[in-house]
Amino acid sequence: MGLRVLLFVGTNLAIMFIFFLFISIFNLEEYIGKGSTEYILFTSLIFGFGGSIISLLISKWSAKRIMNVHIIEKDKYADENEKWFFETVEKLAKKAGIDMPEVGFYEGEANAFATGPSRNNALVAISTGLYRNMDSKEVEAVLAHEIGHVANGDMVTLTMLQGVVNTFVIFFARIFGTIIDKKLFNNQDGKGIAYTLISIILEIVFSILASMIVMWFSRYREFRADEMGAKLAGKENMMSALRKLGNIDTQPLPEKMVSMGIAGGTFAKLFSTHPTIQKRLENLKKFKS
Repeated sequence: MGLRVLLFVGTNLAIMFIFFLFISIFNLEEYIGKGSTEYILFTSLIFGFGGSIISLLISKWSAKRIMNVHIIEKDKYADENEKWFFETVEKLAKKAGIDMPEVGFYEGEANAFATGPSRNNALVAISTGLYRNMDSKEVEAVLAHEIGHVANGDMVTLTMLQGVVNTFVIFFARIFGTIIDKKLFNNQDGKGIAYTLISIILEIVFSILASMIVMWFSRYREFRADEMGAKLAGKENMMSALRKLGNIDTQPLPEKMVSMGIAGGTFAKLFSTHPTIQKRLENLKKFKS
């Protein structure tokens, strides 16, 4: 966790350096006013990272409530299925070198997810639909995939990436909004009605473009989690689980959680949270576990 805190601080410093370099090269203070860029940058960082960090910190709490997850406690099993599920996650977590996450079931079609603010403070949950439609080796592979997300620190990394993207979007939308308001609409303070409308429009446009970067990383981390699943539970079992996912009804998670699931959105290639099952299988074929 200490390394990721350093990475977070370093990321923020790098963003500030890039922004001030951009401002200096293009002499933006001449257009938006001396001192304005520092204020815009500060507020962009606060709003850009603030929402992402809060989402990460409450991710377990919100996931449990949104998905109505039934948490399984050690030695308080309702049946043999719960006992097997808990002990399987416990075994996989130990192999992956992470603390035991919270584990649970939720009602729904086939899917599973992992979330939490850190590698050692996570939640792994699978749907009843997935449990019913897969054999024990396939379920174990799915759980290994989710443990892979936790062990790889994907939740934290995705949060930092989303924070960086949000900061860039807010910063450039406000910078260009101020310049356009001043130069085209002659509002000397650069904060007229035109500024507000232009900033909102630019934030929408920039967010759509920036989401391609976030979705690319989301797809990339699925390949890594599949590989971890193959390493922890066996390559053939992971591939069998993916084939099964391609042939049964899956249930996308709510919008804010869709990137957490083993099955995800396929709206369009550039905006999809998950690669196709075929691409994931092709990647695993080349992987040497």
